[in-house]
Parts: sequence; structure tokens; C-alpha cells
Amino acid sequence: MSIIDDDVPYPDAILHFGVFFQGVNHWTVWSAPDSGSQIDPASFRRVAQTAERGLFDAFFLGEGLRLREVDGRIHDLDVAGRPDAITQLAALAAVTERIGLVSTSNTTFNEPADLARRLSGLDLLSEGRAGWNVVTTDNAWTGANFRRGGYLDHADRYRRAEEFLTAARAIWDGWADDAVATSREAQAWSAPVTPVRQRSSQFDIEVTPTLPRSAQGHPVIFQAGDSSDGRDFAARNADVIFSAHGNDFDDALAFAEDIRRRLRAAGRPEDDLRILPGTEIIIGATEQEAREKARWVRLEQVTPATALNIASLVWGFDLSDRDAEGPVPKEDAVVVENTGAFGARRVADPQAVVTKWREQAEANGWSLRETAIALGPQRGHVGTPAALADKFTRFARHGAVHGFNITPYIIPDGLNDIVDLLVPELQERGVYRTEYAGATLREHLGLRPPLTRRGDLTERAS
Repeated sequence: MSIIDDDVPYPDAILHFGVFFQGVNHWTVWSAPDSGSQIDPASFRRVAQTAERGLFDAFFLGEGLRLREVDGRIHDLDVAGRPDAITQLAALAAVTERIGLVSTSNTTFNEPADLARRLSGLDLLSEGRAGWNVVTTDNAWTGANFRRGGYLDHADRYRRAEEFLTAARAIWDGWADDAVATSREAQAWSAPVTPVRQRSSQFDIEVTPTLPRSAQGHPVIFQAGDSSDGRDFAARNADVIFSAHGNDFDDALAFAEDIRRRLRAAGRPEDDLRILPGTEIIIGATEQEAREKARWVRLEQVTPATALNIASLVWGFDLSDRDAEGPVPKEDAVVVENTGAFGARRVADPQAVVTKWREQAEANGWSLRETAIALGPQRGHVGTPAALADKFTRFARHGAVHGFNITPYIIPDGLNDIVDLLVPELQERGVYRTEYAGATLREHLGLRPPLTRRGDLTERAS
């Protein structure tokens, strides 16, 4: 085992792992011989049970209300095959015992009285293992399928999300802790339930909650916004924040320090929020084997069609008729306004990216596909189990992360190397649990009680 520097600010840090079952998109190697079905219930079950065997905190599902569009056309390489998250997680509650079950559910197109009840039902069915990834949606292409027509400005999205969460928490708090009768001599099965009334800029509701709280009080609140508004929303409201800041140590540490500052400004303790960047992990017995495996994964992920699609988003016009194994396009980028109505994201400064791609391709003799692999979206960690364990221990003990939300590059066996090879190395370093300490998701994450169950925020921060 490698020696880890003991002079660190968080010497007792414990890493938390989650798994993100993403569905089919270009990050998922769905066409390989050992890739299984993305929609067979057995695939979901195997991933969840493998993660539970590896003592993961949570199994996480995204939400796909509509496939993305590019200039009015379906983005062919988008995520597909996602079932309704709460339905799927309720099924997984019956075949797992400890792992948390986290649903991405949108505040822009759902309503508090309905969604709060469904999440509460998942929390009760799983005996306190539910989580809610609170997301907003900034696009009209999804909203076109909904009654309101859908588009909300950035500030309005977070205003609605906060009012939504306030209403949901009030619904969950509608039952007192001792509301359910504990003896047959009681006059009624439950005490009277407090009706919830909320009048706000987004909602006008009056609802009597129908379900008592679970063993963990409320579903654990996750949030993934990376804008300043999103980070502030998480600092005020969330228990866990996902991020894209988990590959580079300095970047991860800067993000974590920013979140701790925002927590203090919100009157919360700086250890009140768990930071779990999304990542991909590729493991080899040697560094060379790990690099070769990573190369294979990238080639499978960035096919010629995918490379042309990525390049089209960079250049701002359709390149699907080009040769992905040929040179990068000679044309300059076309600047297209990046609005929510557009769909799949283009880059913020396309000409600067085009110039960089062209220069790097010429200097290295890369084809367009090679350039997209080298300079396109990057993610993940590559190495041997021991080297990765040292790396992640450094991340955790310096406070850069509390763990990772892992996207397997292949389903259903993409977690096997992590559970069988990496987890034992982390346990040997004392940075990963050897057994579940509790039964609820809140206990797994070492979280305090729900925010509305603790009293005044200022008192808690002191």
C-alpha cells in the first residue's frame, strides 16, 4: 500500500460512491459484445445489487422527458431508454436492502402536491432510502409537451424550484412524528394531519398530506446546478451536490471551497453538504493496461458518427456528410445563439475552440475523430487500483470531494472492477466503509436531520 500524507485537513474523511445508470448515449458503450440491455429490468437489478455489494451509498437515475433537438431535429446520440425514475426505483427497492435510490425529478414541469407524494411513497416503500435530485429545465423543446408551453427564464427556474421544494417539505412535515397510533386502544389510526397551503409566485395549492414520514424524515435532497444561482440554491437547500469538478484536483478543491463559502453565507455548517462529482473510472492491472483500456473505451464512445456530431456542435453547422477520419474542417465556426429553445449545447466561444482544434490537429497529425477524442468532452480517472486509491484518498482528505457519482461505461458489469479491485484498496487506506453503518440513505451519507426538522439555521451554524 502506498503511503498517504497524514498532514491533511480531513484525516478521517470517508469516500461515498454512487452509481448513475445513464441509459444509452455516446458515453455508454452499448454496441460491445459484452454490453447488456439498457431497458431489461435485470440490467438495473444487477447494477444496483453490484453497487450494494460494494457498499455504495446510492443508485441514481436521470430523467428524460424528451429527446434533445438540434435545430429542430432529434439529437440522435442523446440519452434513450430511460424508464420513469420513481417507477424503476420502486421496483429496485424490492430487490435491494441498503442502497439509496435517487430520482431526478423536474420542478419546471411537475407539481408539488403530486411529486412530493410520489417521492414520499418511494421513501416509505424503501424504508428511508429515497433521494430526490432537484433539477430545473431551461428549454422550450421539452416544455412544448406540457400545459404551460414550458420555457422559464433562468432566474424564474430557480425561484420556482425553491418554492417547489418549500411546498414539498411542508407536505412531508404535515404528519407529526407520533401521528400514527401505537396501540389498539387509540381513538384513531392517526392524529389529525396539518393541511398545507402555499400561495407564491409559482403555486397556489391546498393539500392534506396522505403519507407519514419515513425513517429518515425526508428524502435526501440532491442538486446539480453549476451556475452561481445553482450553487446558491444548493447551499440553501440541498444535502448533496453533484458537479462536473471531479477530474482535476485543483479544480475540485476550488469548487469545494466555493461551496463551503456559500454554505457559511447561507447560515449552514460548512460540512452540511456532500460533494459528489460525476465521473467515469477505468481500471487496469498496470498503468499501460489501464491506458490501453481507456483508449478502447474512447474509440467505442467517440465513433465516427459521434465525432461528426461533436464537431457539428463546435462549428455550429451540420458536418454529418464529412469524413470523420479525414482532416478537421477548414471553415470558420458559425455563431449560433445558445438558448434553451435550441437543445443540445454548443460551445460558448466557438471560433476560439475551432482555432484550438485546428492548431492541435495540424501539430499532432490528428484526424477529425482523433481531435474530437483528444479535445472534446473529457471525463474520468484511469489507472491501477492502488494508484486510483491513492489519488482518491488525496481528494477526500484534502476536502476536494466527499466521493463520486460513477457512470459505468458499460452495462451491466461496468462496476465490477471498482467493487472488486478499487474498493478493497480504499478500505485498506481507511477511506472507505467496510459495512453499512445504518439503514437509511441519510445515515449512509452521515447527514444531519432534514433542514426543516432542525430549528433555526443560524443556531445550527454556530
